Amino acid sequence: MATTFDTLLEVQAHDTRLDQILHLMEHLPARAERDAAAEALAAVEASIATETETRNDLARQQKRLDDEIETVAQKRKSVDATLYGGSVTNARELQDLSEEIGALGRRITQLEDRDIEIMEQLEPVETHLGELVATCSLRRSVLDDCEQRLIAAEAELAVDLDTETAARRDTAAQIPADLLAEYESLRGGRGGIGVAKLIGTQCGGCHLTLSAVEAARIRKHPEQVTHCEECGRLLVP
Repeated sequence: MATTFDTLLEVQAHDTRLDQILHLMEHLPARAERDAAAEALAAVEASIATETETRNDLARQQKRLDDEIETVAQKRKSVDATLYGGSVTNARELQDLSEEIGALGRRITQLEDRDIEIMEQLEPVETHLGELVATCSLRRSVLDDCEQRLIAAEAELAVDLDTETAARRDTAAQIPADLLAEYESLRGGRGGIGVAKLIGTQCGGCHLTLSAVEAARIRKHPEQVTHCEECGRLLVP
């Protein structure tokens, strides 16, 4: 016939299983995979942000050059119109205008050369950026898959947790409140084990051997609250 202490051992078994389920929930392989996938995605997103800033900086430089080329070209066109418009006849002034046109032309060439250099710098950046975007899309898909598998694994364990919690509650309801409170207090400070079976003369909790006299005393009074003289856990004969 089962005793109150046998029922308490059942509570302990439920608590141990609950601890195991919670441990599994915290250390699911799917969670580690999800975290690794999230980290990989974050890394490529950071690279995209860096390359995008590089691309944008080069694009801004190119825009400034294009604007300056347009300004200088308009000025050269204006000077050219003045040179050949007939309004200036002084030889010295005509020479100055011609020299200014030459200087503006050289400036345009310099700007255009720099513009080409930037275009050459932009090309590999754009290519790399495209590769990173493709990688980002792939890694996001991997992360989505990992998250779905994690959700499924957590849901499965949640069912086990609910089932075990209900069973533990029903079993614990059969234990006197003061004994249950003592068990829970002991369990909290002894690695989750508050009650153990006496196996021969050995405590099933700490696995240390009790004196033969103590073991005999415990077995003689199975309904009495007894503790392991080594670890202090409740002992059930």
